[in-house]
Amino acid sequence: MTTAMSQLRQRLAPAAALLSLVLGAAPAIAAPAPVRAAAAPTASAAILPVPLQPIIAAGQRQCTAKTASALGTMTLKPATGAMPTKADFVLVNYIGYLAADGKVFDQANAAAFPVEGVIPGFSEGLQMMAKGSIWRFCVPAAIGYGAKGAGDTIPANADLVFQVELVDYKTAAEVEAMRAAAQAGQPGGAEGAPGQAPASTPAPAPATPPKS
Repeated sequence: MTTAMSQLRQRLAPAAALLSLVLGAAPAIAAPAPVRAAAAPTASAAILPVPLQPIIAAGQRQCTAKTASALGTMTLKPATGAMPTKADFVLVNYIGYLAADGKVFDQANAAAFPVEGVIPGFSEGLQMMAKGSIWRFCVPAAIGYGAKGAGDTIPANADLVFQVELVDYKTAAEVEAMRAAAQAGQPGGAEGAPGQAPASTPAPAPATPPKS
């Protein structure tokens, strides 16, 4: 019995040595870290501003080109085709914010107004856009609201940034025709479209103060 056991041990010795080597080389498995419960949020007494004005990131306050008037421009979505003139009426989606800190001061969808009815920098930029395009305009104070500013939201000598999408535009003649058709009870432009009279569709907040 002893001899048989000795022979068995001798035959199994190489396998036991190999198993020992493999187990010794295997990395130890660390115990999983305990999962900590997330801390419950505490109530905040901070009051949100009305309307809520988001802050635009610094990279979205920059433009990549500049015109002779120092208007900064950047094409975000290109388009081809004719562009509005000073005498035309536009329909735009836009957002306006301060270049200094990115604070949004105005935004609107389907805003209709005459190209000449806005600050010079905005007006210049509109005339560079084809229908369907989206641009960013970096408007220096000199072609914005200047030293006067505008209300409580645009400080004096503030540089501004606008993201503008040109949805559509109409000539003055088309506007007159649509207005006449509406007065005659015929189908005319949709509410908020450039075909409406300026008096019934006010320009966006950054456009209403007198031009500098």
